[in-house]
Amino acid sequence: MDITARTLRQIDDLSGPRGWPLLGNTFQVKPSRIHLDVEQWAQQFGPVFRMRLGRTQQLVIADHELLAAAMRDRPDGFRRNPYTSRIGTEMGLPQGVFSAEGEEWRKQRRMVMASFAPGHVRAYFPSLVKVTLRLQSRWRKAARSRQDIALQADLMRFTVDAIAGLAFGKDINTLEAGEDVIQQHLDKVLPAIFRRVLSVLPTWRWFKTQGDRDLDRSVAVINATILDFVAQARQRLHDEPSLRQRPRNLLEAMIASADEPGSGLGDAQVAGNVLTMLLAGEDTTANTLAWMIHLLQLHPTSLQRVQDEVRRLAPEPSAYSYEQMEQLVFLEACANETMRLKPVAPFIALQALRDTVIGDVAVPERTQIWGVLRHDSVSERHFVDPHAFRPERWLEDALPPLSSAAKRAAMPFGSGPRMCPGRYLALLEMKMAMAMLLCSFDIDAVDTPDGGPAQERMAFTMNPVGLTLRLRERV
Repeated sequence: MDITARTLRQIDDLSGPRGWPLLGNTFQVKPSRIHLDVEQWAQQFGPVFRMRLGRTQQLVIADHELLAAAMRDRPDGFRRNPYTSRIGTEMGLPQGVFSAEGEEWRKQRRMVMASFAPGHVRAYFPSLVKVTLRLQSRWRKAARSRQDIALQADLMRFTVDAIAGLAFGKDINTLEAGEDVIQQHLDKVLPAIFRRVLSVLPTWRWFKTQGDRDLDRSVAVINATILDFVAQARQRLHDEPSLRQRPRNLLEAMIASADEPGSGLGDAQVAGNVLTMLLAGEDTTANTLAWMIHLLQLHPTSLQRVQDEVRRLAPEPSAYSYEQMEQLVFLEACANETMRLKPVAPFIALQALRDTVIGDVAVPERTQIWGVLRHDSVSERHFVDPHAFRPERWLEDALPPLSSAAKRAAMPFGSGPRMCPGRYLALLEMKMAMAMLLCSFDIDAVDTPDGGPAQERMAFTMNPVGLTLRLRERV
């Protein structure tokens, strides 16, 4: 039945948490756990409700089909919340494909997609093996000296090295460097954006704290590093003009495209995408790996099964092949189950670009949408025992088999035209790091600050709090 204007609900008619005058629900949520607070409201008020953060009313959507429809209507019908990119620009960060919209997004997306195509990722495989062996060496030293490993910090070094090699042709090697590495500066950026987006008052515009000054210095280091990447790529294009027709990485492709007459692209867009790839490639993959290691340690049966698979099919990291990684189907199932239970992006913030309809709700232009991405992926409507870690549910011979609706309910890489272009590389990185870990070491412990299950902390991406890893070298 067609929904007419007479049957549409208005946002003001929807239920939702009662707020305070002027401030709405601002002080009823805690930034570090805002995703959990809104998920709890979705359980109370249903998959479509309203809330207000400060003066801004939010339409909250927790139904994956409604959310997927909105995400498929990008970039013309919806865009990301513009305040996020505004904060990034204010911090002095160049903006790339993540924050681009409309035709500008289409131009940049074509370049980025070409770089992350499966064929390109496959050609990069030998370099990724080299990065994986460096992580193995770092962890071998820690195991021999019985040192605790700061899990997320090491995994972020691994992912930064991996993305820098593929996207920029740069072997930055933070895994074997000292403490003053680009990864430590990158670590400050996304949490700072998240804090400022949710801040009630923009105090950093009036006076700077020591933390603000430290952030400014990190941004300066990041920008200088990016300019160096660009300069080196331009020198390669100058020395080998044939690279303009056959670029070997994303950065060379972007520069070649930007230099074309009428491209509409320049060094600002080039720099923005260098930063976008570094940030996106670091945080999301590293946090998913950390969650997977933690969950496997809590579930010995799954850990034993994935260890057996890796030690049988991929026992020697120095000899890894792309084909071996494709054979690790249970390891891939572990990754899928981790991303279902612990998505590093548990919500998405959108803005309507025109008057539209979501479900049976009239959505005026400029309405802010808060999309709850984990609501349906842990629902009994789609998954048996939805809160349990059961990787086998993702296997082809699973009983009962996962329905197509269930597979669509989990959207770790987004949905629609703006689905993450780096998803093939991310999954390959996860498989290689985990395969190396499981064939080279036994896990003695994955510790948390309080000794219990890892707590979720939201800081632009959702990460486990303070995990440390203790390993024992296999002989």
